[in-house]
Amino acid sequence: MAHVWQQPLPPIYRQLKEPELRERISAAKQKLGKRLAILGHHYQQDAVMDFADFAGDSFELSRKAADQKGVEFVIFCGVHFMAESADILTDPSVRVILPELGAGCSMADMASLDQTLECWEQLAETCPDQLIVPITYMNSSAAIKAFVGEHGGAVCTSSNCRNVLEWAVKGGANENVPPGKKVKILFFPDQHLGRNTASAMGYPLDQMVVWDARQELGGNDPTRLEKADFVLWKGHCSVHALFRPEHVDQVREKYPGMKVIVHPECTWEVVQKADLAGSTAYIVKTVQSAPPGSQWAIGTEVHLINRLKNQHPEQKVIVLSDCQCLCTTMYRIDLPHLSWALDNLLEGKVVNEIRVDDQTRKWAIVALQRMLAIKGTGSPIPAKSGQGRMVSQEEAAKAGIVD
Repeated sequence: MAHVWQQPLPPIYRQLKEPELRERISAAKQKLGKRLAILGHHYQQDAVMDFADFAGDSFELSRKAADQKGVEFVIFCGVHFMAESADILTDPSVRVILPELGAGCSMADMASLDQTLECWEQLAETCPDQLIVPITYMNSSAAIKAFVGEHGGAVCTSSNCRNVLEWAVKGGANENVPPGKKVKILFFPDQHLGRNTASAMGYPLDQMVVWDARQELGGNDPTRLEKADFVLWKGHCSVHALFRPEHVDQVREKYPGMKVIVHPECTWEVVQKADLAGSTAYIVKTVQSAPPGSQWAIGTEVHLINRLKNQHPEQKVIVLSDCQCLCTTMYRIDLPHLSWALDNLLEGKVVNEIRVDDQTRKWAIVALQRMLAIKGTGSPIPAKSGQGRMVSQEEAAKAGIVD
């Protein structure tokens, strides 16, 4: 689905004070009852999260929405690709709403379908005797998920990325791969999750190349491209890219004994220096289950970190860096936009509906189903520094993590 610009809100929604907005939202929720489900992503601001029926990561929330009986409307307080996933997974009769159409994801936008098709064609020409398996992170558009599904690949989350990559290097959905045939993984849109996971699997960094969609052959030498095991799309999360190795060093100097836990969307250098790296849900679960007196420097979105800090005053929780590490696009969703969307529903109007076309939905579901069907667990491999390690799928499963 192409992005549509958000129209300015009626002035009244900017004039109302927060208590008035809260009252309107609460009244609308009560009137709509079980016909409505409001989903709140972990990175969302607290004022909005107060009205969420479910809080969690993107895929977890989409599955929650799909499980609700009698729901007619889903308001996703997240970003565009998350609302697409909710539309893909819920019944076609369910109307999915994104309160602010400007709430996109810079990472997801770094990989367009046209760029992907061009990359695929160039890889086929450069590596004609190799099997290329595309894998996309959940943080991607529905069009990219569909491309992956149609070309023998799967979607992954930050929790199960290793598990999916282990499936992919064996040929993915391609059956009867001839012995000795080289399998190459095209991973997008986040190069850092791909690099961190492949490294934890034992692949050296020199077996990975970065694909810059703005350059011929992604900016790579044909020989090196042919030899590479992983082609990592040149994309990143604008939040997690802000964390630097020196931030870890500074924390260790200032707070001896404090544990550093980061998201695997951080750079390889940061993950290597950290004590633990895992998904948003893993970070939440780790802090929730830690004993009083535990100390954490966390490398992820600041709204989540502040929420954990407030929820666990018995622990010391700080952000890994003093930079403003917030998801600015998700921050666009606020009480005025939520109230506006709900008021329109009360009047029988669905605004900002996110709808994925049938063909895209078909192949995106294939890619998601492959992910859910992949079995097996991976063992965590200590990073070269001896400190950081990626969380295994087994650990994530035991913690009840789905994203």
